[in-house]
Amino acid sequence: MYSYNSLSDSELAFLLSKNDEKAYTEIYNRFFGLLFIHASKRLNDEEEAKDVVHQLFETLWLKRGQLEQHGNLSAYLYTAVRNRILDVFAHQKVEHKYVDSLQSFLDQDHVLTDHLVREKQMASLIEQEINALPPKMRTIFLLSRKENKSHKEIAIELGLSELTVKTQVKNALRILKSRLGIFVYLAFLLKIH
Repeated sequence: MYSYNSLSDSELAFLLSKNDEKAYTEIYNRFFGLLFIHASKRLNDEEEAKDVVHQLFETLWLKRGQLEQHGNLSAYLYTAVRNRILDVFAHQKVEHKYVDSLQSFLDQDHVLTDHLVREKQMASLIEQEINALPPKMRTIFLLSRKENKSHKEIAIELGLSELTVKTQVKNALRILKSRLGIFVYLAFLLKIH
């Protein structure tokens, strides 16, 4: 048995790719703080930064088998966090554009067709993000939100536990909230219910 905190990044990456949970924990402990500081400086929002880094580690565990065993783990994690930060900025930009166009609509008292075009664009953006969810999560989410099925009904239909269904719906909502921004997310929830 070895001491994980004395292992190199590449040794940890190798062990992680072989499903070693202790190696994952060591990578998390070694890099979380640094990545969080990096993300916080870029985003100027600690909660957003925490979400970004947590999502990165969630993905790291899910895709551990695809990890390059002899690659530079530190560079990989910083690149991944940078890409997630860019995604956040891109979604904020889309959200700001929508809010700005909505404000313009209200200010100029445009005709109903303009509003419908914007609503269609927002619906398209929401649909795009729902389609980007992992397949099982997307199926459960659509059964819950669009077909208004209970967690119990979905569990029976898909042969899953109610807890799994509940967790998948909760995770889907969290992902959509972080990707769409709070304004679009709330509009989406109001339309669905």
